[in-house]
Amino acid sequence: MDDLDRHLLAELRINARASVPRLAQLLGVAAGTVKTRMDRLIDQGVIAGFTVRLRNDAADGTIRGMMMIELSGRNIKALVASLRKNIGFAALHTTNGQWDLIGEIQVPALADFHQMVTTVRAMEGIAKTETHLFLGPA
Repeated sequence: MDDLDRHLLAELRINARASVPRLAQLLGVAAGTVKTRMDRLIDQGVIAGFTVRLRNDAADGTIRGMMMIELSGRNIKALVASLRKNIGFAALHTTNGQWDLIGEIQVPALADFHQMVTTVRAMEGIAKTETHLFLGPA
């Protein structure tokens, strides 16, 4: 998978029912490109359904972790929408307790993990984060 595939999956996580023309507009590519990419991802089993469930081995070789996030400011809804578009988040959950959100991170390389953490921490409205890198199964 390349960056366009990852961006397509990120948009489908936001709205798995988005039309091909809408996805093409969001990604800045031709509708035929989106259709071809989606067909390939379906044929390869990467997309198992349109709630966008990735097959288990699609994550092999990736760097995984989680980020707890405390939000601040007035425009929380827009901030959360912006975070959801970050292709490094496999999922983003609201939670209770000290943290407002918990993000499941899945990226291809440690440098991407670092870049993602740095980018999120620099966003306006992010008060505090705590990030954990998954080393392996227990």
